[in-house]
Amino acid sequence: MSATVDWLRTTTPGLLVLCGLAIAVLLLAIIRFKLEPFIALLLTGLGLALAAGLPVSKIVGTPLKAGESLLETGFGSILGHIAVIIGLGTVLGAILERSGGADVLTAKLLRLFGDKGAPVAMGILGLIFGIPVFFDVGIFVLAPLVYVAAKRGGRSLVLYAMPMLAGLSMTHAFLPPHPGPVALGGLLGVSLGWLILMGFVCGLPGFVAAGIVWGGWIGKRVHVEVPEDFLVRPERTTPGDGPGTPKTTVLEQKAPSVALIGGIIAIPLLLILGATFGSQILEENSKPLAVLTFLGTPAVALLVAVLIAFYVLGIRRGSSVQELSTLTGESLRPIGMLLLVVGAGAFFGKVISATGIGTALAETMSAAGLPVIVLAYLISCGLRVAQGSATVAIVTTGGIVAPLLEGQGYSQMALALIAMAIAAGSIILSHVNDGGFWIIAKYFNLTVKQTLQTWTVLETVLSVVSFAVAALLFAIVA
Repeated sequence: MSATVDWLRTTTPGLLVLCGLAIAVLLLAIIRFKLEPFIALLLTGLGLALAAGLPVSKIVGTPLKAGESLLETGFGSILGHIAVIIGLGTVLGAILERSGGADVLTAKLLRLFGDKGAPVAMGILGLIFGIPVFFDVGIFVLAPLVYVAAKRGGRSLVLYAMPMLAGLSMTHAFLPPHPGPVALGGLLGVSLGWLILMGFVCGLPGFVAAGIVWGGWIGKRVHVEVPEDFLVRPERTTPGDGPGTPKTTVLEQKAPSVALIGGIIAIPLLLILGATFGSQILEENSKPLAVLTFLGTPAVALLVAVLIAFYVLGIRRGSSVQELSTLTGESLRPIGMLLLVVGAGAFFGKVISATGIGTALAETMSAAGLPVIVLAYLISCGLRVAQGSATVAIVTTGGIVAPLLEGQGYSQMALALIAMAIAAGSIILSHVNDGGFWIIAKYFNLTVKQTLQTWTVLETVLSVVSFAVAALLFAIVA
């Protein structure tokens, strides 16, 4: 027995077996026993640490000193990086949504593209509005606009819905301030500026292939009518439970301009990119660089955008500070479990690093000649297909891959491309174990078969094309 334990803890094959068993237990807990991913990740991480023979003091610390334990540093290091960013991004998305920004963007895009180009307009709407709002919130807000466009165009609802969904999915998977990309920034040590740039570079070709090309093709072959009750839409309201559900009005003033909405969305992106590339262009320790660095810190950049949005979309339009505070509180409630999942995933990754599994995996990968970006994508794909959650796939893969990158001298661009590969893998083959699959089936009047034919394939095309771009660029720069 002791020989087997020693083999598991000290040899490369043994450590890989331990890692494989830990992931199998994690998936079993989530899929078979329906355990919350946060609890499953925490239990699996603790179990793996004990099985690998790590000292209890290293895993959880001592009664008098726990601050340097894997449990606290695993949670603390990632949550200190992402909590403020995700919180501010959520608040920004909430006030943009409640102000009627989606309505004005839709009207403008439909005027520009006309009836024939309405599906493309819906895709661009998903891209723009998907930057500041979560994926499911984007569906709640934009679905009624898709219903109207489809009814007016007289064609299948699928033709209009798929481009919009591709835009929302692309921004959610590849761009900060969404949880996955932000978490990868902390796990892999890559700046959000590079993640934003590579997110657009890798994600946009995937969006075109999945949303415009595939969406246009399948939309002509799967015909879905817009039920009349789907067309009920109270103006500028919070999301309800489904199409036509009563909602709560918050901001009821005249809708803002397209330029104003676009400008507010662009502010944090431009500030973060300015700091990233200013550090390479401007003289070190110069005052302009210090200003750019301060304003371009993601938390500060988002805070600036939130304060501007509070004033121009709230106070200047008649809302009180109390109403804005209520809006802020409501928007932040759903992110608690998400942050816990990310923290538990980071702890799991810390355990993998501390046990030496990461080093063993690196040696095996090197012997097999498998590039790290391919390994990252395949692990992420496997986790996504097995348990359905993109966030769990991202944080678990990030924890496994991060030790492989230490000391390899990868540039920020190369690290960002590896992050894009993980993000791409996390959205492949959405099926019945993914909550988003059922939201889309419900909101767009699709049967399970139709959802598989349309949405599942769309996610796979977006994943594969975006990964192909990331892998090609990685081969050039790494």
